[in-house]
Amino acid sequence: MEYDPEPAVVPSDTKVTRPLFMAAYGAAAALFLACGVALVVFAGFELWEAANPRANTGLYDRFDAVLESIGLLAVSLAALELGQTVIEEEIRREANISAPTRVRRFLSRFLVVIVIALAIECLVATFRFVHEDPSSLPYAAAIGVAAAALLLAWGFFIRQNRAAEELEPEGVERAKQEDRNVE
Repeated sequence: MEYDPEPAVVPSDTKVTRPLFMAAYGAAAALFLACGVALVVFAGFELWEAANPRANTGLYDRFDAVLESIGLLAVSLAALELGQTVIEEEIRREANISAPTRVRRFLSRFLVVIVIALAIECLVATFRFVHEDPSSLPYAAAIGVAAAALLLAWGFFIRQNRAAEELEPEGVERAKQEDRNVE
């Protein structure tokens, strides 16, 4: 079976369904943005609780509030990045690239965010459990193992999909060209 680099004929119903999908993607991106901003605000409140000089709070409670703020910021960054990814990959892009190329690109951006958020959450949980409940440290380690497993699985996925990129060099080049235009 030979690969045909020409895009498939676009069915006429795409003129109807595409705006519907763009509206749905736009709504999802807006909700990701709203959630991310709300979490940043919550992180700011938590940080204020930690740094408020008028609060009659012990040092450990302040430390715990700072860690909670970091955790909220990590999750907010994930929400904001996912919203940006949806906008860039599903709304702003016009290149007709194949589903495998689109999946690789979207999955890579998504997994980077998730792995970083899990790694930060692992650090926050480790610091918290060391002081609060050392018997819970295996739970923090489990978060770190999950982040490492996702990173390994992602690397394996990328390596295994190298052949797909070689089958579709035109699609990958169109996607790279559009990257330059989107930036």
